[in-house]
Amino acid sequence: MGGAPERRDSLTATLLLLAVTAVWGSTFAMTKDVVAEVPVMDFLGVRFLLAAVVVAVLFPRSLRGLTGATLRRGVVLGLLYGVAQVAQTVGLQHTAASVSGFVTGMYVVCTPLLAALLLRERLPAVTWAAVPLAAVGIAVLSLRGVALGFGEGITLVGAVLYALHIVALGAWSTPAEAVRISVVQLAVIAVLGLAFGAPGGITLPSSTGVWLQVVYMAVFAAGLALAAQTWAQAHLPPTRAAIIMCTEPVFASLFGILIGGESLTGRLLVGGSIVLAAMLLAEAGPRRHVESEVPHLTV
Repeated sequence: MGGAPERRDSLTATLLLLAVTAVWGSTFAMTKDVVAEVPVMDFLGVRFLLAAVVVAVLFPRSLRGLTGATLRRGVVLGLLYGVAQVAQTVGLQHTAASVSGFVTGMYVVCTPLLAALLLRERLPAVTWAAVPLAAVGIAVLSLRGVALGFGEGITLVGAVLYALHIVALGAWSTPAEAVRISVVQLAVIAVLGLAFGAPGGITLPSSTGVWLQVVYMAVFAAGLALAAQTWAQAHLPPTRAAIIMCTEPVFASLFGILIGGESLTGRLLVGGSIVLAAMLLAEAGPRRHVESEVPHLTV
């Protein structure tokens, strides 16, 4: 009897997560502009602090009844995501952006492995087929050379942490707790960024244009996006969520063409088509009740 509402919620969650990923893809050019003026850790700290404040102000009632379990889970999730951001940023300073994009995208491979290990999640064969297909698509989109060193290693650590975040978020999130747990995550990430940036002093944007970009990325690509992701993952198993989110480089390339004046290339057409095929393949897989797909971890 509950099949139709569950399918509707699953479809809504898929579309919402796809929209979130599109917003993330729109921020690549903006991030370049901002970090040219503001140190990376200062930017992350200010961005996520603004995001936490905005979400708390927009949803004040949701903060009532914050339980110890939600607080603990939010702190763990915030640390996972925040340290992943730091690892990705440090790695990017020691490797090419294309290689960083590919290695970071390996969270789509790590997610099902971690879900199987930590959650005892049994994935249908079609999902196992979609995972390597998505990895191939990401490689076509971003990889222009192969190198192994400190930069690639620390970036891979970040990818594993992103995968852990996706798995834990899928295990702990519920629709009722989505905003509460999101605010805690955002606050933890802000503290982490500000703590890393504090020794050299926090640098703020000096121009209106850069401030507007920071505000956009704080409100839409951090605060509302994380709240939406948290709600969506209450209705989707982690591996499906990871495959949907691996469309981010596709959206980044599309925004680069539409806004940044970049050219449409064969690499984008082929790689983007492969990633989208992987997403559709994962969505075509068999459906079971989300509670049976995503067992909840006890924390």
